Formats: sequence, structure tokens, C-alpha cells
Amino acid sequence: MIKKRLARWMFGSTLVLSVLMPVIAFAEEAQEAAGGAASAWQTDVGKAMAAGLAMGLSALGAGYAQAKIGSAGAGTLAERPEVSIWIITLQALPEIIVLLGFVSAILISG
Repeated sequence: MIKKRLARWMFGSTLVLSVLMPVIAFAEEAQEAAGGAASAWQTDVGKAMAAGLAMGLSALGAGYAQAKIGSAGAGTLAERPEVSIWIITLQALPEIIVLLGFVSAILISG
């Protein structure tokens, strides 16, 4: 029960923060371009926070997924060694999440 609640909380917070932080950063930048009161350092701080959250939370999510896949894969390989290619493929999929978080962080901060 606690693990499901933790997984839901991590997914929800990752989704909200990965959408909300870049929107706030780019809204401040647009306000500054339109002659608003937001200063350059506030925009830079917002972008840095958004980039850090995009990278950090995607890495945390991928680590959690790899832990679950790894333990299940070890049990599966003990019983059925012929599915080793599938297990390796499933183990590599969460790394794509980290790469996407890294690319998002670069796009946000750039």
C-alpha cells in the first residue's frame, strides 16, 4: 500500500513539476521581454530550478523503475533463461527517461 502511494506521489509530483516549472520560467521571461517587472536573475533562477528538477526527478524515477525491473528480471531469469534479451531490453528502457530529462534540462536552460 505504501509503495503504491509512494509511486503515485512520485509520478504526480514529477508530472506537475516538470510541466509547471518551465511554464513559470518562460512566463517570467515573456513578462520581462514585454517590459514587466521580472528581472533577469529571477528568470535565470527559474530556468535553473526547472532544469534541475527535470533532470533530477527523471533520474529518480528511472532509478526506481530500474530497481523494480532488476529484481523482477533476476527472478525471471532464474526460472526462464531464454527471456534474457527481453529482460535486458526492459532494463535499458528507463535509461531513455533519464536521457529525455537531460535533453529537457538542456532545452530549458539554453
